Amino acid sequence: MATSRLLRTSAALLAATALLISGCSSGSSSAGGEASPGGGTEAGVQRPAEDASLAPLPAATPSGLRPYYDQKLSWHSCGVADFECATMKAPLDYAKPSADTDLKLAVARKKATGPGSRIGSLLVNPGGPGGSAIDYLQQYAPQPAAVRARYDMVAMDPRGVARSAPVECLTDKQMDRYTQTDVTPDSPAEVNKLISAYRSFAKGCASRAGKLLQHVSTIEAARDMDVLRAVLDDDKLNFVGASYGTFLGATYAGLYPSRVGRMVLDGAMNPVLDSRTVNVDQTAGFNTAFRAFAADCIKHKDCPLGTKSVDDAGRQLSALFKKLDAHPAATGEERKLTESLATTGVIAAMYDERAWPVLRDYLGQAEAGNGRGLLTLSDSYYERDPNGTYANQMYANPAVNCLDLASAFNGPGQVRAALPSFRKASPVFGENFAWAALNCAYWPVKPTGTTHRIEAEGAAPILVVGTTRDPATPYTWAKALAAQLSSATLLTYDGDGHTAYGRGSTCIDRAINNYLLKGTVPPKGTHCK
Repeated sequence: MATSRLLRTSAALLAATALLISGCSSGSSSAGGEASPGGGTEAGVQRPAEDASLAPLPAATPSGLRPYYDQKLSWHSCGVADFECATMKAPLDYAKPSADTDLKLAVARKKATGPGSRIGSLLVNPGGPGGSAIDYLQQYAPQPAAVRARYDMVAMDPRGVARSAPVECLTDKQMDRYTQTDVTPDSPAEVNKLISAYRSFAKGCASRAGKLLQHVSTIEAARDMDVLRAVLDDDKLNFVGASYGTFLGATYAGLYPSRVGRMVLDGAMNPVLDSRTVNVDQTAGFNTAFRAFAADCIKHKDCPLGTKSVDDAGRQLSALFKKLDAHPAATGEERKLTESLATTGVIAAMYDERAWPVLRDYLGQAEAGNGRGLLTLSDSYYERDPNGTYANQMYANPAVNCLDLASAFNGPGQVRAALPSFRKASPVFGENFAWAALNCAYWPVKPTGTTHRIEAEGAAPILVVGTTRDPATPYTWAKALAAQLSSATLLTYDGDGHTAYGRGSTCIDRAINNYLLKGTVPPKGTHCK
């Protein structure tokens, strides 16, 4: 899939956006951290039981967890003006808490600035899974002055992410090779090479991350959030989550409905969907985003995809990918622009329509044989620094996704059988997304989650936000989540790009800010532009 977590060349465009990695998907995980029955499978697709719903945890804190809930954080300066940081302990395994295996989770906050009375803490998460909430808060969080004045702004890197016991899998050089793997195999040999890459990646994660891989589920991350709520001395959890962060927030609401404060879920996910459906839906979402880009591009005389039609622009992009598959383009460095890297670069620009002019320019360069621009976009997506160092998001992402939900496919035969549905969803990206969805089939840890509804009966009003042409979290998902949550109101942004808050819509920002400051949800059926 693809977390809210990204364009280094225009950081403000995508760095504040959650990233959902194609080929991965987020589902639900059992509250106890143990394998859950339910939903059986058919041809590798996990089906939700019609009445399956996430059950809340007991209100009383188990005695074994009391030391975590009673801990005191030691705050200190962390090098960013007005921010302070701390380390919070959490059990590796909530079913068997032990100080010998405790995780150390990184937390940062910026205290309410005033004027006005302090409402409480506001926890933010940018998605991913795997996006650093601390980086997001310190660098890009769009919360306006009025919100910062009334809340302590707080972020915690989830378990397995960034500063919180990060999952590691490959060396930087190995990751370079992995990102160049052909994800649209044209022969049995190329299929075997792709499977070998998935196996090697999984083996590296198992070797480097060890037991942590069994305990990075969304359920466990949501339970960590409740420990943080208590440690911050808040009766309720106030939360703004984007993309995968909406699944994390909704999961918290399902587990602790009575502890929900003001909760914004922007770019919502739908927890009842099986992994294959999620991937097909997302493929269609990126197709919608590409067609919007193409419709804009062909209005420009210099559009590198021509000026005839949106369909023709799609054919031109497919032809470029095919050309790069046969002859990767020079980039001015040892790495060349392969078809896979070029596709990733284009996908990265679909997250924010403000990146479209940049993409037009870089596509033109690629057509002329210069792959540097698209490689830069791809590197931003993969969080690869210019010095060749990767952040851990690309490792944490499958670690969470492959644990949360069963793989979309069990082997290449199932991918081939599903190719028509993926190609129908997107003639340009369908094949890539289908083969990318095979990665969890080779994961070294069995999934602990199943699909289910999240109703959160008894929760305070929750605000779900959906964008009509969102590539990574299709609008239908927001409508579905809002319908599931018993206290949810849907706020719609009629626009392009991934997520809506802080991206330029005065209507959206006003509605969300009013909710965060006053607790008032917008009228039912509110649409913004």
